[in-house]
Amino acid sequence: MAKQVVRGRGAKAFSPTWQIPFTRQNFIYFAAGIAVIIAGFLIMLTGNASDPVKSHLTYDNPLAIAVAPIILVIGYCVIIPLAILKFFKRTPSEGTE
Repeated sequence: MAKQVVRGRGAKAFSPTWQIPFTRQNFIYFAAGIAVIIAGFLIMLTGNASDPVKSHLTYDNPLAIAVAPIILVIGYCVIIPLAILKFFKRTPSEGTE
């Protein structure tokens, strides 16, 4: 036979509520990370040669070769994980109901 759990007097039933753990600052960091990633891809697009016939043979912009991958790594490996992992305390105006 299974035992029944008897709650004492005054014991309140616990109903857990779930809230999304991200605050406004997390979303701002996430948007900044997306902006940095888009900027990195736009800089990478500048590397195509000016001659459309030879565009698949040459890639002549050092900014696109050296800087764009660094910007993309910063966006993907620093800012986006920071937006996910950083814990900000909630303010009363953010609705902790």
